[in-house]
Amino acid sequence: MMGSLKLEPAIARLDLLARPVAAALEVWPADAPIDGDHVLVAPIDGELADTAAFCEAYGVGLEQSANCVIAAGRRGEVTRHAACVVLSTTRADVNGVVRRHLDVRKASFAPMDDAVRLTGMEYGGITPIGLPKSWPVLVDSRVVAMPHVIIGSGVRHSKIAIAGPALGALPGAEVIEGLAREA
Repeated sequence: MMGSLKLEPAIARLDLLARPVAAALEVWPADAPIDGDHVLVAPIDGELADTAAFCEAYGVGLEQSANCVIAAGRRGEVTRHAACVVLSTTRADVNGVVRRHLDVRKASFAPMDDAVRLTGMEYGGITPIGLPKSWPVLVDSRVVAMPHVIIGSGVRHSKIAIAGPALGALPGAEVIEGLAREA
């Protein structure tokens, strides 16, 4: 389906997913554009999890790959987080669109240690599936327009293939035009 990945239903390979991702797939929303059986996973070399290395090694185009980054901003004493899902050929507009969405004075990428601790996922594998329910999942409209994209699985040693529209239908998801800018 995509490059040289050996994809299979993720629900049958929960061992390839971070615990919060597996738990989310087990209760996949019934009204999603695809069912949880259509979320596919493939094992990869964890040393090749970073986007550019992964795409080159597995023959997946950068335009077929999406990244999930965690943004954080403060309003008073409260820190607000959001997940941003953007194509790998783009960069999330954290200081503009995301900052305004979070209603904070300044937003930035969450520190790696915070992102890992708060998501229960490995850095470089963070995915929008299985994130804390209180977090908005901001999905760039270009991601939703893709028939399928490759995203993280919560761990570095595998990747998920999923229909773009399914990402826009995740719990807490909001599709945003212009969330990302060309890299």
